[in-house]
Amino acid sequence: MGGGLPTLIRRAMVAIGAGLMAAALIRVRGTGGIAPQTGGWRELRGDDLL
Repeated sequence: MGGGLPTLIRRAMVAIGAGLMAAALIRVRGTGGIAPQTGGWRELRGDDLL
């Protein structure tokens, strides 16, 4: 095992490239859209707590 600095740099570049490709894939396949306009939190009282 060995190789020193060039091997380390090569592995770092491969890892960065893989991360960039994964981020690009997630961004391209993301749905985006708008946030829901209805619903949300409401306070629970009485029978709602059961």
